[in-house]
Amino acid sequence: MLPSLAFLKGQLEGILRNKFAQGHQTSGYLAKLEQLPASYDAYLEFAHSLAAIPMRDNWPYYEPNDLEEIWQECDPARPLGQVGILNLMDSSKRVEAGFLASVCGSMLGKPIEVNPSLSELRKALTSVGEWPLNDYISDEVLHALDRRHWSWFETTRGRIRYVAPDDDINYTLMGMMALEQFGDGFTKRNLRDLWINHLPISTTWGPERAILLRSGISYLEHDRELFNHSEIEAWPDFMVQDTELCGAAIRADAYGYACPGQPALAAELAWRDASFTHRRTGIYATMFIAAAIAAAQVLRDPIKIISTALQYVPRRSRFYEITQDCLQMVANTDNWLEAYQSINHKYANYSHCQVYQEIGTLINTFRFADNVGDGICKQVMQGNDTDSFGATAGSLLGVYFGSDSLETRWLEPFQDRIHTGLSNFHEQKLSRLAERMGRLPELLHTRQHRIEPSELYVNENTDLNL
Repeated sequence: MLPSLAFLKGQLEGILRNKFAQGHQTSGYLAKLEQLPASYDAYLEFAHSLAAIPMRDNWPYYEPNDLEEIWQECDPARPLGQVGILNLMDSSKRVEAGFLASVCGSMLGKPIEVNPSLSELRKALTSVGEWPLNDYISDEVLHALDRRHWSWFETTRGRIRYVAPDDDINYTLMGMMALEQFGDGFTKRNLRDLWINHLPISTTWGPERAILLRSGISYLEHDRELFNHSEIEAWPDFMVQDTELCGAAIRADAYGYACPGQPALAAELAWRDASFTHRRTGIYATMFIAAAIAAAQVLRDPIKIISTALQYVPRRSRFYEITQDCLQMVANTDNWLEAYQSINHKYANYSHCQVYQEIGTLINTFRFADNVGDGICKQVMQGNDTDSFGATAGSLLGVYFGSDSLETRWLEPFQDRIHTGLSNFHEQKLSRLAERMGRLPELLHTRQHRIEPSELYVNENTDLNL
């Protein structure tokens, strides 16, 4: 069954809005779309024409998607190998701590994943005597906030019996499986196969859902000449909108875990995953987060860690400009509330899933967190995409503060149980998943060589029942 013409028109309108935000000269294109006959052929021809829209003459940014071009645009002084002192045993424990803290951050933010602002949350929390936040969200807070995420019945304080399904956790596990099965040489076709096997389409949104649909179509052409492997590279560029949102950034964690003290490698692996579905800022945010998690395992100064991660982002990009600006705001203030006000005042128009303000609040959290629990609470109190950036903050803080840095009270409600949203994935013990995640650094460190193309060819043509 083909998608409706109304749906396709809506997609094209969204893509044009994206193109304008990315600096393209879109004047007149909406009018052209309105004048088109309502037919699949007309919409398809119009969609192909969007690839040729030129940039505006006064656009000051240069934002490539190709990895080699990205590296050319990054700081040439960035470290290409190991930074800090590597201790694999210590890294294993830090990764376990990062994963567990990420789960806690996700569950903390889950019931209020309704794009709240700090002022809204402060008012609600204060009204029930729970400001500043220091525990999982209560039913009383949700009543005071007057809106809630549909998962509230299994993610609020007193109702939690296990880690509830969440897309952020799903993607971290998908990254883990990609590294376990294919090592640091995984390809986008490997990702496609894993997604088809493990990701129900109802657990995906935005670009991920669009790419998963295309993955299903390509699966039907598997092992036939009809399927062109190179087409995977171009999937996000045709009829996919919102490719700069945070859907790829929430997939960064496993690559940062696996590369302690190797931000360059972490960023490269993150690029490979992110560019499967996203473009520009969507890619850069993922590379930045992975590099920060990798650096945080061996460096001790939060500002230095963030500055290091920024070296793996194109310097003429909007992401670099705004992230650098937020870093300066945070570095020049004395407390997290003052820094938040500065970030929010300037970037409030970038809200839920729109990356820029959320990356600023992540930096704010990282600098001012006293410990893991304090940090995930600070992150969630800053609002926006509370579960996604609660999870990212947990990863960063967990690997930074290390093992035993997370009070057991945060983990006890889960009863060592996790319910994922993945298909064909049957592990339900949280502790075993944490141990499995903790083996990633050694797994990559002990590989004798990157997978050769001939080996990848064998992997790519095996049965998809992985």
